Amino acid sequence: MAPVASKRREWLKPLLVLFVFCVVGATGWWFVRDGHAETLSLETFTVSRGDILKLVTATGVLEPSNYVDVGAQVSGQLERIHVRVGQSVAEGELLAEIDPTVYMAKVDATRAQLKNQQAQLEDRKAQLKLADIQFRRQQNLWQEDATTREALQVAEATRASARAQLAMLEAQIEQTSSTLRAEEANLGYARIHAPMDGTVVSIEARQGQTLNATQTAPLLMRIANLNTMRVRAQVSEADVTNLLPGMPVYFTTLGDSDHKLFGELQYIEPTPEVTNNVVLYNALFTVENTERRLLPQMTAQVFFVQEEARGVLRLPASAVTGEQVQVLGDGGQPEPRIIETGVTNRVHVEVRAGLSEGERVVSGSRDPRAGQGQGRSSFRGMLR
Repeated sequence: MAPVASKRREWLKPLLVLFVFCVVGATGWWFVRDGHAETLSLETFTVSRGDILKLVTATGVLEPSNYVDVGAQVSGQLERIHVRVGQSVAEGELLAEIDPTVYMAKVDATRAQLKNQQAQLEDRKAQLKLADIQFRRQQNLWQEDATTREALQVAEATRASARAQLAMLEAQIEQTSSTLRAEEANLGYARIHAPMDGTVVSIEARQGQTLNATQTAPLLMRIANLNTMRVRAQVSEADVTNLLPGMPVYFTTLGDSDHKLFGELQYIEPTPEVTNNVVLYNALFTVENTERRLLPQMTAQVFFVQEEARGVLRLPASAVTGEQVQVLGDGGQPEPRIIETGVTNRVHVEVRAGLSEGERVVSGSRDPRAGQGQGRSSFRGMLR
């Protein structure tokens, strides 16, 4: 039996040696893998140069910077419209015509009345002249004792009456002339002309429609200057205090989000608009539109530039804690460093001092050695 047991021990020795080597190899592999895994898990960023913008965002609507609602000043049937929507017009150009028949008749009647009064005026002048002659004759006869005082007084009263009637008729002529000017103006209002250079952006009336201008002027069309557009941006009450007139601003439209258009904030309307308990203030600025790419009622995504830094050293905001970062050293281990920061937004932080371009910084300023300790402890627990 002894020889058999001896042979079994000799056969088990190589197996025990192999098991020991496997345990030692597995232990080394665990430590190496744990350290490499933690090193590879570090997210790093390279200090580079770029632009940083601290922005206030808002949504806006485009509208013409200058427009006129063209209405009718007289009532009547809209006989003809000479323009169409989208047509460019010059100041003074004929836009539409209202049936002028009634107004032409009124002008003709007033002119005839004026002519009648002017003829009466000539008659009154002749009567006054005759009254003057008769009065002077009575004066001469009175000096020669050839007439009575009563006759002289009658002549004097007749002259005064002639003067009064002449003055009264002159006043009537002035009144009729004023009425004629008003009637001629109404006749002119039957032809509606463009009040400014611009583009017809809408037509509200229809040809053949009867217009009633007794109380309010009926709206016919709107003419706008589309060469300069105004952006009306709605800013929340939390952000409006960060805006100042004169600050730079840019915006994009929904149809062309890659094309930025720049302007300067002009003013903020002091009265807010409250919708569903949300308080919004209108911030307005203008922008040139010579290419006519912008149209009324377009939606604009507006960005007010509160602060900016161009071509500066920057880091992602996630890599900075307060004014401290973890710089990846030559040995691959993070080293804490204090830096001086500048302009900051939600994405980047300006680095004014403490770092050089090209250095690598660990995201979140983590200490990777904590993870290594945990790996070893867990492995020792498994061995136990």
